[in-house]
Amino acid sequence: MSVGKPWEIDLTVYDDEPELLAGLRRGERMACTCLLKRHAPRLYRLARQLMGDADEAEDVLQEAFINACARIGEFEGRSSLGTWLHRIVRNTALGRLRARARRAGSFSQDEAELAAVPDNSAALEEQVLAQELGARVEQAILTLPASTRAAVVLRDIEGLSTAEAAAELGISESALKVRLHRARQHLRAALADAGPGAAPAPVAGSGDDGVLPEAKMSRLLQDVCAAGS
Repeated sequence: MSVGKPWEIDLTVYDDEPELLAGLRRGERMACTCLLKRHAPRLYRLARQLMGDADEAEDVLQEAFINACARIGEFEGRSSLGTWLHRIVRNTALGRLRARARRAGSFSQDEAELAAVPDNSAALEEQVLAQELGARVEQAILTLPASTRAAVVLRDIEGLSTAEAAAELGISESALKVRLHRARQHLRAALADAGPGAAPAPVAGSGDDGVLPEAKMSRLLQDVCAAGS
């Protein structure tokens, strides 16, 4: 019987996580493909929010899933595979953002701007994204500069504490608060300009609406499978 290409075959053989994990540890390409198909759509959204660009988000996913399949022996089962993958994707995206920032020297003004943050900044931290994010807010987030976008995604979307988000970005808590304040000012202004009930406008260069298209999924599956050959 022909099994076909690894990104086209029926993956129901891995009905539950223990079976999938066993397949991954045996180095089965089909297991890696199954892992990708199950988790890529959700994690693509995270990568896109952090990177602000569809193509870069796809690159992050490819790198993260290749690393995950190669490092499956490090998975200790203290969390679900989905949670473990979430962390790998987030770290991969943040690593790229840090490298980009070092090249551009874009982190130099945070501490200098701390004195300009008003005394009510703590209250501002809990506004804007207190409720479930709508499409307009997500589109506005994509217009933020990389450093401030990463701060608001980690703190307000991922739900990390100030200390945790600062540690992920390799900056002080005070610098993180500067970025959050900057981001929330931008978001409030963007939403106010759009007006109540306005439809979300596409973001130039973002590439899509945050959903992983079938064509991208197929290409990603092929690339990950090829890397594991």
